[in-house]
Amino acid sequence: MPALRHFLQLFLLAAYFRRFGAIRALTRIELVPVWAPRLLRFLTFYIPRRRKLPEADGERLAMALAAMGPAYIKLGQTLATRPDLVGRPIAEGLATLQDRLPPFAFEKAKATVEEQLGHTLSELFDTFEETPVAAASIAQVHKAVLKDGRAVAVKVLRPDIESRFTRDLALFEWLAGLGERHSVEGRRLRLLQVVAKIRETVLAEMDLRLEAAAAAELADNMHGEPGYRLPTIEWEMTARRVMTLEWVDGIRVADRDALEAAGHDLEALGARVVQVFLKQALRDGFFHADLHQGNLIVESDGTICAIDFGIMGRLTKLERRFLAEILYGFIRRDYDRVADVHFDAGYVSRRESHEEFAQAMRAIADPIMDLPVEEISAGKLLTQLFATTERFNMQTQPQLLLLQRTMVMAEGMALHLHPKSNMWNISEPVIEEWVRSNLSPEVQLADAINQLPRLIERLPSRIERWLAEEDAPAPDMPSFNEATHQRNGRLWPFAFGLLVGALLLKILTY
Repeated sequence: MPALRHFLQLFLLAAYFRRFGAIRALTRIELVPVWAPRLLRFLTFYIPRRRKLPEADGERLAMALAAMGPAYIKLGQTLATRPDLVGRPIAEGLATLQDRLPPFAFEKAKATVEEQLGHTLSELFDTFEETPVAAASIAQVHKAVLKDGRAVAVKVLRPDIESRFTRDLALFEWLAGLGERHSVEGRRLRLLQVVAKIRETVLAEMDLRLEAAAAAELADNMHGEPGYRLPTIEWEMTARRVMTLEWVDGIRVADRDALEAAGHDLEALGARVVQVFLKQALRDGFFHADLHQGNLIVESDGTICAIDFGIMGRLTKLERRFLAEILYGFIRRDYDRVADVHFDAGYVSRRESHEEFAQAMRAIADPIMDLPVEEISAGKLLTQLFATTERFNMQTQPQLLLLQRTMVMAEGMALHLHPKSNMWNISEPVIEEWVRSNLSPEVQLADAINQLPRLIERLPSRIERWLAEEDAPAPDMPSFNEATHQRNGRLWPFAFGLLVGALLLKILTY
């Protein structure tokens, strides 16, 4: 009985919300009906709260999600990129959520390495440190030395991590399905696709061979990039649950004081982080999407070495053009061009007003662009851009979630290193170079000539589809006023689940 199991899971989650004082955070989220937090408080009133909790609601919610387990950590990290769903204060609190789990026992790590690589630790390594240097929600990392004397990092998956994620993701999908079936807003936000994106990311992280392949692909793309590199993968000592790669010595970007004491140019480091990200996203369409400060190490010569490639982002050529043109349009304050890109990409329906959309873009950008140089935030602009989706019936684009999150992280890292960093000044050369190389009339003409044979081949089927669309009646577009009327009923399965869960818990503990 999957539904019954999900109801019980929901009740246990409600207990975590109460324990960490996170129920109040739900009242700050517009999509949550006003009765839901009251119901949660009523059902969990007997559960004591932890002491010395932070005041910020977003941070309390982050603590609750971290305690619930790895799938909820990933969910919180995804919601941190969606201030349009949870509100900016909650999103900022969730942005502090990192993989915070205790390490698992060395004996289990040893057993995994030996089973996956087919040899004992003493046969594989000269030394292998029992205490991990890092422990996250998916895996932990041990330092070791190979028989030839080279230091390596050995990443080992947590035991039973697959089954835990499978169980929790099944709950996410069930809730997302309910949301889409019973809510116009849920369908617009493509909740099932958002969960599918989480599943895709997590499954990739749980096969370390895919992470190793991603690192190798990124290394090939960035070969020759000055001041940036990736560690070498030891393929013969890499399997599905174990990955071995070169050990990197240096100072993590998180330690600003140590970088300054070592004499590194912090402003240049911050600019390099942003420009490398943009080159990966725009030029290659494949980017390192986990740019928190612990995943970049600055070596003694100033080279930035990236680590941890479990979360990577891909963009199609159309999506890269969308990103470059909207950023270029904002830089030039050409809001008609920004609107054109949204309509041409199909992100905004042709039924909407082009002029009103361009005006909305101006309302977003002008207040930001007129701020002092050190306060101009590209991340803030993108956040507000995606927050306009409801007004213009724009559907969520799940493939752009990682892009938005990573750009905000890259900008935050630049500001961490140099508080007066200007994202626009840093980004402009990379964006202009991409526009010149990809959108000039000569390049577009060459692309058109190259694509002409394929277009001719597909022309008959396209004509049939266009004629069919012309003959079909226009679908009725749901009104968002209807969504407002439905808001108080959209989470009824959640409430019912809590009630059933409470009764089950009482029966089981009687």
